[in-house]
Amino acid sequence: MSEKRDGEQELGFDPAMLAGDGHVVFIGRVASPWKTRADCPKNMRAAQELGLPATVAIDEPYRRGLERLARASHVVILTWFHEASRKLIVQKPRHAEVASGVFALRSPARPNPIGLHVVSLVSVDVEKGMLLLEAIDALDGTPVIDVKPYFASVDSVPDATVRLAEES
Repeated sequence: MSEKRDGEQELGFDPAMLAGDGHVVFIGRVASPWKTRADCPKNMRAAQELGLPATVAIDEPYRRGLERLARASHVVILTWFHEASRKLIVQKPRHAEVASGVFALRSPARPNPIGLHVVSLVSVDVEKGMLLLEAIDALDGTPVIDVKPYFASVDSVPDATVRLAEES
């Protein structure tokens, strides 16, 4: 964890040390060009602009779950940001003028560091458990929690907005 920025606050405990409420298993891993957090794009738009493909390797017991996924042009990948701090509850991103609560941000540092990635699916190899992606904004080796098809008809909210910091 880097040094605290002005306005940031910690929880006072580490959620990783608490007894869990559920049992999450990792079903695979991301293979990406990003080896350090400093190198990793901060969002999917930035990752796509760099044009570097990535893969997700699904562990053998879960590969049958990929059957017919190739019908989807895009998928949602849920990941576990294993290198992120879990203690920050208020953060001040480098690009922001004011601090915000973690639930108002897309930062990987949060009590449960779950990543959400809507990605373009290039190909699926069910037998090898490989998903080829156009790009991803996750570190190499990031654990994968789940894969879901993206349905524009129900997942897209074209009129969704987030007010500027000055308005909230």
